[in-house]
Amino acid sequence: MTTRKPAASETGDPLLLTPGPLTTSASVKQAMVHDWGSRDQGFIAINKMVLEKIVELAGGQGTHVTVPVQGSGTFAVEAMITSFVPRTGKLLVLINGAYGQRAKKIAEIAGRAVVSHETPEDTPPDLARIEKMLADDKAITHVFAVHCETTSGILNPISEIAAIVKKQGRRLLVDSMSAFGAIEIDARAIHYDALAASSNKCLEGVPGLGFVVCRTTALAECKGNATTLVLDLFDQAEGFAKTGQYRFTPPIHVIVALGKAIEEHAAEGGVKGRGKRYRDNAKVLIDGMRAMGFRTLLPNELQAPIIVTFHMPTDPKFVFQRFYDGLKDRGYVIYPGKLTVADSFRMGCIGRLYPEHMKGALAAVREVLDELRVSNGGPALAAE
Repeated sequence: MTTRKPAASETGDPLLLTPGPLTTSASVKQAMVHDWGSRDQGFIAINKMVLEKIVELAGGQGTHVTVPVQGSGTFAVEAMITSFVPRTGKLLVLINGAYGQRAKKIAEIAGRAVVSHETPEDTPPDLARIEKMLADDKAITHVFAVHCETTSGILNPISEIAAIVKKQGRRLLVDSMSAFGAIEIDARAIHYDALAASSNKCLEGVPGLGFVVCRTTALAECKGNATTLVLDLFDQAEGFAKTGQYRFTPPIHVIVALGKAIEEHAAEGGVKGRGKRYRDNAKVLIDGMRAMGFRTLLPNELQAPIIVTFHMPTDPKFVFQRFYDGLKDRGYVIYPGKLTVADSFRMGCIGRLYPEHMKGALAAVREVLDELRVSNGGPALAAE
């Protein structure tokens, strides 16, 4: 039986401990209650601010431009791969989770030559192996890497990968979907041609807008590469340069909400401030779950402060659906796992959440375990 009042966000909704969509602030939601014309100068100004601020967050002032893509983050990833990898190019995809697998499938469907370097979901890519593959196969033109792979929550060594790719004279494409805005990836230090992210992750906007931060010199070489009209980043960028407007209907309310979210991001201290709150959330969550016996998939040195994967308890009385429903009844929504290496579930640390919310979630976990008569979140105790 629930012994506490269900948790709720600022607007009374359940708290989303998920990898996105996320719990958003009341003011971000409020920004969406107004209607704007897509050709209205007020909206055009907001959109211009959003695109410029994203470049600043990336450290790409003067060298990069933000090209938005209507749709979820995967739309931006597909636009990035199919716009930047020429039809005669070859893509090396680094895979240690579902999002690397998805990138490989995108490249294959687009008819691009593609090879992969795959490691288990709890294992970073082998840097020496990447360097050897690039040295041995001169046909590889581009490398695709996931910054934080939300399948497991692993933080991949993007700086080291970028250094190898640059040393070998190839081009880097980054999926920073779950890291951008909270984990630094500065274009002045990490050389990439393009980086994809979206409105509804660490920037704490709502779903509906992907974007690609593009090196302007590399983007200029992309004409004619795209396999679709709507995902052509070169053409989209050309349209903005000429008119300041989208070629096709933009998700206006999403963009205006993102403008508000970016203001709040800056007020929190930018990437550094947002990242600190998420790290604090992750520490409270991990320490508290481990105290109840739960085992994390990843060691601390590989864990990003974005989403944490926990092994399922082995106690036969633990039933995940009942655990999930019990937490939801108390106002906390978590996420099933999708690993091949372990039976698991995930709990996110991002969105408009603070350490006190994580403490509330831990109390709810304890209550639900008690209801299930599960004393330990890890292996079943011998006495049982």
